[in-house]
Amino acid sequence: MLEAIDLVKRYGPVHALDGFSLRVSAGEIVGLVGHNGAGKTTFVEIVSNLIRPDSGTITIGGKSPAAARGEVGVTPQHLGLYPSITVREHLELFGRLAGLRRTALSTAIEDLTVALRLGEIIDRRTGVLSGGQQRRTQAATALIHRPGLLLLDEPTAGADLETREAMLDVVKQRAGEGAAIVYTTHYLPELTELRATIAVAHSGRIIARGTYDELVDGLPGEVRLTLDDEEEIRVSTTEPTATLIELLSRTERPVSSVDVRNPSLDDLYRSLAVSHAS
Repeated sequence: MLEAIDLVKRYGPVHALDGFSLRVSAGEIVGLVGHNGAGKTTFVEIVSNLIRPDSGTITIGGKSPAAARGEVGVTPQHLGLYPSITVREHLELFGRLAGLRRTALSTAIEDLTVALRLGEIIDRRTGVLSGGQQRRTQAATALIHRPGLLLLDEPTAGADLETREAMLDVVKQRAGEGAAIVYTTHYLPELTELRATIAVAHSGRIIARGTYDELVDGLPGEVRLTLDDEEEIRVSTTEPTATLIELLSRTERPVSSVDVRNPSLDDLYRSLAVSHAS
């Protein structure tokens, strides 16, 4: 569905993208992760046809971003709503812009009102809504026309639990219906719940791609014991179960708590950054 090959985008001496390549198939959720400045938002803007790359190629269902504009739904990182109009009016506006009319528009609004839990706020002006309610409204404007490609740029940033749950449920539903989805986030549990494959961006390019288990295989986690006097014992290890058993067998003092930390996204970033810098 989406194919980007060797995208380059420069802003003066800064390479926002430097050979960025990514493929996303229909029905696939790709979690695009990376530290700030890695190129994630620039990539989303190019796919959205907001800016053009200096070089490289990108196709959406075999079309250019300009030709496929109606087949893409985008939730930008920063909210872009009209504070003086209601949630319903937003959905009517974006639905009509996408070509929906009458029954089709009404049905799409009803479906999203239920899916994103907008019933109580559907006729409220967005300027008086909470941050989570605004996030759900913005997502609904991107989903209203059932696009074949969804670009969700940190859609749950600062969101409450209800918004996070509703958003993840809708993303899984749309992927199940065949939409290709690019989901940028700094929150690994969301990608685990979505069963997403992960693409790691660093310095304007994708440096690793795979499942979480594949990417962190061999990276150390940490076992931590807290003793009764609140002293902590921490051990970095790739074999947490064996390490925990050994620590408990050697510790004669009472243990008040045990914590096993699996490798995190930060561990993965650091490992990949070092390997690509060498």
